[in-house]
Amino acid sequence: MILEVLKYPDPRLRRKAMPVESVTEELRALAQDMLETMYAERGIGLASIQVGVEKQLLVIDIRPMAEGDRYDLSNMTELEKQVTMPLVIFNPKITKKEGKTTYEEGCLSLPGYYETVQRFDTIEVEGLDLDNQLMSLKLDGLLAICMQHEMDHLDGKVFLDRLSPIKSARLKSKIKKFGYPKKDEDNQDEDSSVTNEI
Repeated sequence: MILEVLKYPDPRLRRKAMPVESVTEELRALAQDMLETMYAERGIGLASIQVGVEKQLLVIDIRPMAEGDRYDLSNMTELEKQVTMPLVIFNPKITKKEGKTTYEEGCLSLPGYYETVQRFDTIEVEGLDLDNQLMSLKLDGLLAICMQHEMDHLDGKVFLDRLSPIKSARLKSKIKKFGYPKKDEDNQDEDSSVTNEI
């Protein structure tokens, strides 16, 4: 089932997600709905907060979804290749972080807007998988960036909170003035964009 993705400045995006005690059938169904929604929106990551659910759950799939897709993953890192996609993780927690990197991020909750954000270069993450088993991952590249972006959502943050006050104010002003592009406008310039909406 395709879910509604909340758009900034919806106040529900500022809520913090609660840890899940156990992965239930209901939560597995939610994860499946979130994946369907993410693919339908042509995103590479989605957090439960973005669909109005205050549970610590996120889904990620950085693979190209179809031939001719707008992002190219021919340069996947060795760590990225070791992770089975799609990735579904409950109660994600960063246990180690190293280095710094920057990436021009977009977001399904702020469609059509992009800004360069600084993140940790390499992270180690723990959480629960769909079988309620503890999983541990070491991530870098786009996958690490996406994980950090989605974990921010679980903490009630959006990527513009990571920007300088000037850049953040400028982006908020643009959103207020111009709103978000219509679906058909998105599709028209899809091929000209090489940025992923996370």
